Amino acid sequence: MITFCINQSNFDPYFNLAAEEYFLKNFQEDFFMIWRSRPSVVVGKHQNALAEINHEFVRANQIPVARRLSGGGTVFHDPGNVNFTFIRNVEKISEVNFKIFTIPVIQALKKLGVDAYTTGRNDLLIDGKKISGNAEHVHRSRVLHHGTLLFDSHLDALKDALKVDLSKFEDKAVQSTRSEVINISDYLSNPISVEEFTDFLFVEISKNYPECQVYELTAKDEAAIKNLSVEKYQTWDWIFGYSPRYRFANKLETPKGEIRISLLVEKGLITEAVFSGAISGEISNNISEALQGCRHDYELVKAALFSLNELFLESGSAEELARGMF
Repeated sequence: MITFCINQSNFDPYFNLAAEEYFLKNFQEDFFMIWRSRPSVVVGKHQNALAEINHEFVRANQIPVARRLSGGGTVFHDPGNVNFTFIRNVEKISEVNFKIFTIPVIQALKKLGVDAYTTGRNDLLIDGKKISGNAEHVHRSRVLHHGTLLFDSHLDALKDALKVDLSKFEDKAVQSTRSEVINISDYLSNPISVEEFTDFLFVEISKNYPECQVYELTAKDEAAIKNLSVEKYQTWDWIFGYSPRYRFANKLETPKGEIRISLLVEKGLITEAVFSGAISGEISNNISEALQGCRHDYELVKAALFSLNELFLESGSAEELARGMF
């Protein structure tokens, strides 16, 4: 079986995620792809995106949020993180397990003197610290397996972007397991750049496929992937609207006392908003009406609050209340 091997140079996270789906669903051949992305947060298919990110940090640093095709937990991408993707045809889905795809990665790392291993879960570790998270998606008789490799990633940004208060959310979404992480580069006796590491991995893992053919994207491929990126992966409906139904609860301290906030969100839209405590019933009702059907999106929520008549809500408290809803 021919295996198309791609050393992807595009750093757009939405393009790269769309490329995976495109190759999975529009080809018969197996694939192996190495790729990197600019700083971004990528949530699993069945996760509540807002419950997985530090909304204030992500917004302030203009870090894009994306949703991938596979399940599993949230990961942080940046140019110091190297991603690998395998797409394979199988006769029986039961034949597939994570080790089939992680063993070639472990073997390549050993050639660099790095003793990585798996616990049998969906991760790779060094000295008990996580360097890789993995996930899979099945489409008919084809399996997509992908994973991260923290080579020289900005770990402080990773921790800040994924630092969340889960007590605010009540849902049935898949929640990420937080683990201590480490960079592979810290374990190399002979330092190399992330570009050299990426090229090394590509060459070493490609050797496992006797019928490996280096594949260059055609103009048709590029156009189709960009179209899928725009129409699906970059859309609010996919990134946030796909989140399972959830309740959001928070308490906001104001000069007049504590305001309790309770939201019910379905398909990313606020269907119920209740405010109690140090707030009048009239103002509470007006806020609830203004937010009905609004996306649970900071800028839109803030705009809805500022649109209220100043008789009910002063502009200063509008921004404060908006922050309390995230």
